This record gives sequence, C-alpha cells and structure tokens, in this order.
Amino acid sequence: MVLVFLLTFGVFLAACGSSDEGEDTTGDSGEGSSNEEASGEENSDFSVAMVTDVGGVDDKSFNQSAWEGLQAFGEENGMSKGEGIDYAQSESDADYATNLNRLVRQDYDLIYGIGYLLQPAIAEVAEQYPDTNFALVDAVQEGDNIASIVFKEHQGSFLAGVAAAKKTTTNKVGFIGGVDGSLINKFEAGFVAGAKSVNADIEVEVEYAESFNDSQKGQAIASNMYSKDVDVIYHASGGTGNGVFAQAKDIKNSNPEENVWVIGVDRDQHEEGQIGDTNVTLTSMVKRVDIAVQNVSEQAMNGEFPGGEVLEFGLADDAISIADTNEEAMTDEITTAVEEWKEKIINGEVEVPSTREELESFIDAL
Repeated sequence: MVLVFLLTFGVFLAACGSSDEGEDTTGDSGEGSSNEEASGEENSDFSVAMVTDVGGVDDKSFNQSAWEGLQAFGEENGMSKGEGIDYAQSESDADYATNLNRLVRQDYDLIYGIGYLLQPAIAEVAEQYPDTNFALVDAVQEGDNIASIVFKEHQGSFLAGVAAAKKTTTNKVGFIGGVDGSLINKFEAGFVAGAKSVNADIEVEVEYAESFNDSQKGQAIASNMYSKDVDVIYHASGGTGNGVFAQAKDIKNSNPEENVWVIGVDRDQHEEGQIGDTNVTLTSMVKRVDIAVQNVSEQAMNGEFPGGEVLEFGLADDAISIADTNEEAMTDEITTAVEEWKEKIINGEVEVPSTREELESFIDAL
C-alpha cells in the first residue's frame, strides 16, 4: 500500500509540473507574439504594388511619378523592386484585370491602379477580393477596400494657361490632350480659362491624340500647331507628350532663334526639353502623384488604410503646382502673375472651371 501511495503521489506531482510548465510556455509565446506585433513585424511583411496604364512606368509623366512615390516609400521602409514593392506594366487595356489578378495572387497587401482607365478593372477585381486593399488614381470607385485618389488638375492647368498667355509673342497657344474624356477635359478647361483670363482675345488651339502612348501622333499634332504660329503648347497626354518635346527640340535645333515652348505635365519635365545650353520646357503643371501614393501606402502599412474614402489634392495642399525650374524662361513678370492668380484660386476669388460647359460660362463672364 505504501508503494502504491508513493507511485500515485509521484505521478500526481509530475502531472502538476507538466501543467505549470505548459501554462508558462503558452504565456511567454503569447507575450512574444504581442511584442513582435507592437514592434512592427507586421509592417515588415507589408507589400505594395501598382499596375500602370498603357503609358508605361517610364512615360516621364504620370505612371513614372507614381512609381517614384512607391520607390520613395520602399527606401524609407527597407524595400526594393521585387522585395516589398513592384509594378506590373500594361501594354493594352486587356492587361489591366490580368495584372491586378496576378498581383492579388502574389499576396500584395495594397495594389494601385494608375489612371482612370483602370477603373472598370479595379471595380471588378476589388469586389472579387474583399480582403485585398486597392487604390485608384484619378477616378472615384466605391468600395470598402478601395481608396480613390483624385487631384484638382484644373487649378494647376489654369496657372499653366496664365504662364502661356504671358509668354506667347504670337497670341496663339495650344493644348494637346491624350484621350478626350472628363479627366483630360479638366486640364483643357483650366488651361483655356487661365489663358483667357490674362488675354480674352488669345487663340487656343485644342486637339486630342486619342492615345496616351503615341509619341509620333503627339509630334505630328505639335508640328501642325507650331506651323500655324502657336508658340506655346501645353500637353496632358502622358507618353504621347514625348513627341511634343521632340518636335519643339527639332524646331529649335533647326532654327535656334525661333521661340517655341512646351509646358509639361504631372512631373517637372524640364529634362525632356533640354538641348545643349538651352531648354524648350517653359514650365510644368506638377501633380504630386508620388506624394499621394507614398502617403496612402504609409497609411495602409500602419493599419489606417482609407478604404471607401475619396482623397482630393489641390493647390492648397501643395499637391498641385507650377514648376519654376527654367528661371530664364519663367521671368519675374510671369512668376508674379502665376502667384497672384494662385492666391485668388486658393482664396476662392476665382472658381476654376473643370468642364467644357463650365468653361463656356467662365469665358462669357470675363
């Protein structure tokens, strides 16, 4: 009986010891997991990618600015292409949904659609994958897992029109758009309104290439405009605008005394206009897509993704501006005029039109 008692008591102690040890281990494991989350281990697993429109990631404009924003975000968080950040390039509209789906399968936490052309694809794919976050640039799409990022391009384009009207010596300026639609119409309306506000009699030639990736078409349109005494052209056409710069530089190379100018878009396109010691880029309407992409990525990584929200950026947010890189071309007179009109817009004294209908009413009221 004594032997049975001792054996039974030993088994009891062993069981108690095993139970206590298991409870301690579980407690340590839970605390460790909590600490790892608090120290940001989840952030180290965060990944973000973007899908370009047909302009491509090196369009020197809209897509490139977005990719630069992702690269800046990556540098701040120890990421690089293929290691936390990446992009998928679209060669045609048919690639949008395909690229989005591929990035979802690769488990990216946040996926950007760059450009309003991706709106239908974003709407479709985001609905299929409610646990993945998406951000759409330059269009609004409803969805709890979609953040819509838009800009007041018409405000910056108005200032571009002011600069063009102040610079022209022929009283003729031009606008070349990519695809004729509501977004690029904002650029057109703002530009015409700005130019007409400086000089109601100024002539503004407007033409669309119906493409964001046709530099030859852009060059042909620019050649036609310059031949008709247009001396300043503002383009809002993505990669098509590369042809506008090419034509201006060709003219300048052939006749250095002829003054032809290009106003860039989205990024500061000063480099695109460089010819030796001179430059045909008057200024650029800078839209900080890079900053918007970087900011939304940070929010998403920190668990604060603005799903279902519309984020709008304009002059008052310093997300829209006019570049002053070409100090020789952007004279003090032009810069002063641009700043004066900027203040009027920010203060609400001037309501810049964003559609052709609003532009017509604006011009009638001048």
